[in-house]
Amino acid sequence: MIDALEQADAAVAACFDTAAWASEPDLVAALDAAHRLEQRLAAVKLSLVRELDGRGTATAQGASSTAVWLRDRLRLGVGVARRLVELAATLDAAPPGVREALAGGVVDVEQVRVIAETVETVHASAGAEAADKAVGVLVDWATQFDAALLRKLGTRILDHVAPDVADAAAEAALRAQESRAARDRHITISEQTDGRLRLAGILDTEAAAALRAAIDPLTTPTGPDDTRTPGQRRHDALVDVCRLALRSGELPENGGDLAQVVVTTDYDGLTRQLGTGALDIGPHLTPEAVRRLACDASILPAVLGGTGQPLDVGRQRRLISGPLRRALVLRDRGCAFPGCDRPPRWCDGHHIRHWADGGTTCLANAVLLCGHHHRHLHHGDWVVQLGGDGHPEFVPPAWLDPEQVPRRNQYHPRR
Repeated sequence: MIDALEQADAAVAACFDTAAWASEPDLVAALDAAHRLEQRLAAVKLSLVRELDGRGTATAQGASSTAVWLRDRLRLGVGVARRLVELAATLDAAPPGVREALAGGVVDVEQVRVIAETVETVHASAGAEAADKAVGVLVDWATQFDAALLRKLGTRILDHVAPDVADAAAEAALRAQESRAARDRHITISEQTDGRLRLAGILDTEAAAALRAAIDPLTTPTGPDDTRTPGQRRHDALVDVCRLALRSGELPENGGDLAQVVVTTDYDGLTRQLGTGALDIGPHLTPEAVRRLACDASILPAVLGGTGQPLDVGRQRRLISGPLRRALVLRDRGCAFPGCDRPPRWCDGHHIRHWADGGTTCLANAVLLCGHHHRHLHHGDWVVQLGGDGHPEFVPPAWLDPEQVPRRNQYHPRR
């Protein structure tokens, strides 16, 4: 064997000098031949690794395993070396047809892994005869598809080699998948030192479908001025879904109270736009965040005086709800910010002149905004006002439009 490999090595080395002078058709043919030779050499290499592993050569030379020995001998990463040993064992246990396909240069090593694993599954589900048929089908597919697509096609191999058991096997596999999903489902909420939360987890298929159905419509950019990253849009969409659930009033009570967010702040500081706020779960909020939350009908603020006595815990006259909200929806049809198509159910009522500044809770002092544009208006330089016809219009900042021509939402047609 060593003589043949040395001759092959010399022949391959000679190709380096002639490749640049070949014609284009010859280059293509040479590429095909080189790839076929590469697969054949891979088959030889794997058979050598398997034989050396079986003889215990690595441990005899003082290594702790064949993978460690290969790492040092061939200067490989330990992960690559382990994978080489595993693949050698897989090829050794594979049906003869798989080994012949690799030795013939028909398939590559990744396809061999897929074929061997798929054939093993077929053998367990439908027996040896179906497994033999599967080898031929998969090898034929491997001449047309890469390993990733071959694996996907392999999930329905029983339809081709054992149709009488395919439906039962597919149902059993689906039930096993559902069982794993039910076992592995979890959400981890880790509180950070600054009050933020880190979310991680795995959703089962049904829950994933529900989540995607809820947040996908809210993750599209709201307009040309929406500079949020996809991750930020998904974050805001999840918050909007939670706000919608809070607004529904259908959540179970929590400690005897309705599900709600409570913000505590100093009244004088809030009116002077200087006061921070404390959530009932501990973390503090900036004055801007407190003022924004205070005009959200789905948020229940708790405002205390300097001596700690309650001055206001969600006064109905301050919250934009009930008949007033319905009138606001009839007028604005959805988020009123220019270019936004968010429907009313994703929107909050915003005081044009903030209640802490003496603004009243009435239709003439309210506008409907989605969560993103509600935050944007509180933190940005846009100004909202009602036009002469009583409909909201937004004055852009001078840096965006030096003329500061008022803009209106054109997505929600008026009746």
